[in-house]
Amino acid sequence: MTERISQAPHGADSEVGRLRTVMLHRPGPELKRLTPRNNDKLLFDGIPWVHRAQEEHDAFAAELRARDVEVLYLTDLLTETLADGDARAAAIEEALRDLDLGDTMRGYLEGLLGEAAPEELTTYLTAGIRNDEVRGGFGLVTSLLAYDDFLIDPLPNLLFTRDSSVWVRDRVAITSLAMPARKRETELTELIYTRHPRFVGTPRMHGAHLEHVEGGDVLLLAPGVIAVGVGERTTPAGVERLARQCFQSDLAHTVLAVPIAQERATMHLDTICTLVDVDKMVVYPNVADSLVAYTVRPIGDAPAYERSADGDLVLDVAQAEPFLVAAAKAMGIDTLEQIDTGLDPVTAEREQWDDGNNTLALAPRVAVAYERNDETNARLEDAGIEVVRIAGSELGSGRGGPRCMSCPISREPLG
Repeated sequence: MTERISQAPHGADSEVGRLRTVMLHRPGPELKRLTPRNNDKLLFDGIPWVHRAQEEHDAFAAELRARDVEVLYLTDLLTETLADGDARAAAIEEALRDLDLGDTMRGYLEGLLGEAAPEELTTYLTAGIRNDEVRGGFGLVTSLLAYDDFLIDPLPNLLFTRDSSVWVRDRVAITSLAMPARKRETELTELIYTRHPRFVGTPRMHGAHLEHVEGGDVLLLAPGVIAVGVGERTTPAGVERLARQCFQSDLAHTVLAVPIAQERATMHLDTICTLVDVDKMVVYPNVADSLVAYTVRPIGDAPAYERSADGDLVLDVAQAEPFLVAAAKAMGIDTLEQIDTGLDPVTAEREQWDDGNNTLALAPRVAVAYERNDETNARLEDAGIEVVRIAGSELGSGRGGPRCMSCPISREPLG
C-alpha cells in the first residue's frame, strides 16, 4: 500500500538531487493480458512472467525504501482518488469516450463501472475488460468482436510511470503520450494529480490532449536546464509548447531539443543517456558522436521577455552543436563527463538494449541499474558511482529500466 510517512515538498530541479518521494506501479493483472497476438500492439517485446516481475519490482521498491525514499503506488493513489464521486464519473467518461462500443455496450459498461467499488474500478480501468468477460450489453458489437477483443484496453505500460508525468520544480507536467495504446495512462495520471487530496493545489502544465511529449524524453540536466528528446514519441511542437510553458513560469532558462533516431531501441532520450552525477552522464556510445542539440531560450530578460503580436514568447533557436557540449554550456560546467555503456560497440549495443544506461539516480553518485549489465555497471563504479543493482529479467521485457519505472515526485534541490 501507499506509504504515509513524513512528506517532502513536491518537486524536482534535477535528475540527481537526493530522491525523497517516487511513484511506481507494481506489475499487476494488466500484464497477464499480454499474448503473442497482442503484445506488439500493446508495445511489449515479450510476455513477462508476471509473478517474477512482481518479485523483481518489490525488490526494487525495497531498495528505494532502504534509502529512505517514500514509495507511492499509482494504483493505490488512483483507488483513493476514485473514492470521490466526481472523480469516478470523470474516469468512466474518459474510459468510454473514444471506444467503438455502440450504444448498447456503452450503456452496459457505464452501469458496470458506475457500480464498482473504487478498488474494483481501478482494476477495470488498468487491466481492461475483454469481450468474453461481459455479462450483459449483448448485441451487434459483442457478436462481431472476437472473444478475446478488448472493450476497454489494458494498460501494461503503466509500469513505466516516468512517461505520463514529469515534475519540474514545484509544478507537474502531465504529458501527452503518442501511441494510442498508452493514451489513457495520462488521463488516469492527470486524474490523480487533479483530484487526489495529496496533490490538491499542485500547479500543473501541459496536458494529455496537447502536442506529444513523453516523460522518458525529458531530462532535468540542472536547475533551469532541461533536455528534451525529439523523435518517435515527442514531437518538435511538443518541445516548443513545453519550453514556452517552462520559460513563462520561470521553471527554466534553457531547453535543449535533442533529435534522436527513430528506432525501437532508442525510443526516448533516457534510453540513450541518463545523469548519474551533477557532471557525469552514462551514454550509449554508438550514437554519442552523432547526438546534437538545438539550444532554445526566450529572447529578452525575465520576466519581460520579447513577445510576438499574438502575445507568444519569441524564442531564439541556436544552430545545432554536439549534445554534450551544448549541455555543459547550458549547465555552466566545463565538461559533462561521458561514461560509455558497455566496453565496445557490440557489448554497448547489447547492454543498451537491456537498459544499461537507463539508470535512476538516488543522489549524486548513487544510481539504480539492472544487475545484468556487468560492463556498464563496472564502468560506472570505475567513475566513482555507487551502483545499486536490481534484477530485471522480467521487468525489462517492456524495454524500460529503473528510470523508466519511476516518476520522482520529490527530490532535494541542487540550487
